[in-house]
Amino acid sequence: MGSTAVLDREGRLLRLSLAADERYRQWVPLEEISPTLVEAVLIYEDAWFRHHPGVNPVSLVRGAWSSHVSRRAIVGGSTITMQLARLRGRLETRSVRGKLVQILHALHLEARCSKDDILEAYLNLAPYGGNIEGVAAASRIYFDKPPGELTLPEALTLAVLPQAPSRRGRLHRSEDGEAYLGAGLAAARGRAFERWQARHGASESEHALMRLPMRLRGPRALPFHAPHFADRVLAEQALGRERAAEITTTLDLRLQRLVETRVTQYLRGKAHRGIDNAAVLIVDTRDMGVRALVGSANFHDEALSGQVNGTDAKRSPGSTLKPFIYALAIDQGVLHPATVLRDVPTAFGPYTPENHDGGFAGPVSATDALNRSRNIPAVRVSAQLDQPGLYDFLRESGVRGLASEQHYGLALVLGGGEVTMEELARMYALFNNQGRVRPLRWREADPSSPGTALLSPEAAWITRDMLRAHPRPGGASASDQARVPIAWKTGTSWAFRDAWTAGVVGPYALVVWMGNFDGRGNPALVGVESAAPLFFDLVDALHASQVPLGDPVKRMPARLARVEVCLASGDLPNAHCPSRGETWFVAGVSPIRVSTIHRPVNIDMATGAVVCGRFDPATMRQDVHEFWPSDLSRLFAQAGMPRRRPPPGAACDGARAWQGAAPEITSPWRGTTYALRLDDPANPGLALSATASADATRLFWFADGAFVGESAIGESLAWRPQRTGTTTVSVVDDLGRAESREINVSR
Repeated sequence: MGSTAVLDREGRLLRLSLAADERYRQWVPLEEISPTLVEAVLIYEDAWFRHHPGVNPVSLVRGAWSSHVSRRAIVGGSTITMQLARLRGRLETRSVRGKLVQILHALHLEARCSKDDILEAYLNLAPYGGNIEGVAAASRIYFDKPPGELTLPEALTLAVLPQAPSRRGRLHRSEDGEAYLGAGLAAARGRAFERWQARHGASESEHALMRLPMRLRGPRALPFHAPHFADRVLAEQALGRERAAEITTTLDLRLQRLVETRVTQYLRGKAHRGIDNAAVLIVDTRDMGVRALVGSANFHDEALSGQVNGTDAKRSPGSTLKPFIYALAIDQGVLHPATVLRDVPTAFGPYTPENHDGGFAGPVSATDALNRSRNIPAVRVSAQLDQPGLYDFLRESGVRGLASEQHYGLALVLGGGEVTMEELARMYALFNNQGRVRPLRWREADPSSPGTALLSPEAAWITRDMLRAHPRPGGASASDQARVPIAWKTGTSWAFRDAWTAGVVGPYALVVWMGNFDGRGNPALVGVESAAPLFFDLVDALHASQVPLGDPVKRMPARLARVEVCLASGDLPNAHCPSRGETWFVAGVSPIRVSTIHRPVNIDMATGAVVCGRFDPATMRQDVHEFWPSDLSRLFAQAGMPRRRPPPGAACDGARAWQGAAPEITSPWRGTTYALRLDDPANPGLALSATASADATRLFWFADGAFVGESAIGESLAWRPQRTGTTTVSVVDDLGRAESREINVSR
């Protein structure tokens, strides 16, 4: 097996791998070798190659005289065919017997192969100094170009090297570190140029080129760019049946160097906080080609385990999966960007999520909940999803190694599973690709796949628009600050092990990870504080380097429309909504509800009492009150912003006119088994509690249809079950709205 040249998408060398025998060797067809080099080799090595039968008697006699009579050993007698026979058979040809064996092998080769086949084999096996074999490897190493692009001075240099590769292959270095031809190689090249002139002549420009000092690059100076990326490409090739001499990849070396420089500079400034490792992945969402990949801060740093490729390592994604929860909810008609969600203390069975800051925001729009990374609204939304849910979405998008859905439960929303940066980049790319998840491309030869539609174009477009409203660290809008379209999200894993920022920047999906490969936590590893600044540092660098960052999504999906909503509830405004705005609706999908937060209450001007029935402007005034659910009312009060409660009797027939929300049981938990000692008098039993709409005043509790007791809004009721097994617990407010759930009681 030969060497493989890994090239970037512009043909720049990233890596030249060694063959299995630790040699640099690439096989290329004769037609891909510069005709100038072929002609120079024939002139210098074997001018009668096209005419002799494999052995040139005149050359043999001249070589024998030079070696054994004059003892000067200046002129060789071997033809190209004979040299090929020696290389293929590893023959010892210094003795007469060895020379005769070589001649026989050469004649045999000529009888079996064409002249072009022999010449091609020789050029691919000839020694070029050290462990370099063949013109392709020599051209790549010495001149950083394929053998079809050699100039005349370069071709002449390679033409004379095989005659004394160990001696002529030694390069000389100047004081500035540049490598130049040694005296012996320069003299041999000069003799080859004289022969060239004798046959073809030479122009003034060719003479001028020959007089210039020739810089070469030795094997020790071979590039080692994008090491994690090149390792992956070479590993994938090794798994295949064919091994190519060259692999043109999707990587952009200019972009790769830019990212590497920025990562190094950024980590240097974060060293005092114990942050010393990062990984970055950039994917062009238009063709899904990987344009830059930094797998670790330093490939050669053993203390960091630098050779680990962080972009292919399973890590907890923190909140970076939340955008897909909201996108699925948009597709299923659960919400739209302005839907108001409740960020209040909530238990989902035995699972009680908390926000990162330990507090609660109360009513918050879906857009704000997503961009402020509120955990409880995200879990609430996830709990309302039908199929597919987040687990199905991850599995269908190609996330490997998932445990069962029951293993994660609702914790999957907050990063309970593990994904790789590659998987995350594929998922974020769908925001630019009309909701289609497409495989990454590593080589230019990889086909471009249409992918799999996991979201509607409308849901992908709206979610990306929601993420664009996420303010950049420092307060300015991301799009305003960088003057490029940016949709982004941060994430922090449990115990501060991973800090993330992922998003789409113009046509690119950009994912940044910071952490430690051994899983050590660090309080400084918070997505918005450590990963986001590097993310935007890279965005600024791309913009400053004039990398085109225009929006690849040219047309808005057809089913989208702008609709006016009441900002307090996110629902369609009624006549009394004081503050309104616009949001995106998906026609036929987005939820259509009329806001019930602001409701008019008729007040008798003489007595100040609530009056139900038709409004009489002569005797009544109409006050607009806010009807908030009980849990939000408590949260407003705790925050020092109490809301004025509607006056007693304000509901009137509100249950029918406004259809306020039914109570929501917060205890006991749905589908939970409670172990209780029913015969123990000290057993306090179970606490029954629920949230209720603002127009309700009392709650009535039932167990299997039997009345248990009543409680005021915001208070709990103690209940002692009378039997084991499954029990249906129900709550009804004083306006007749109800909710039920089943629980299990055991001893």
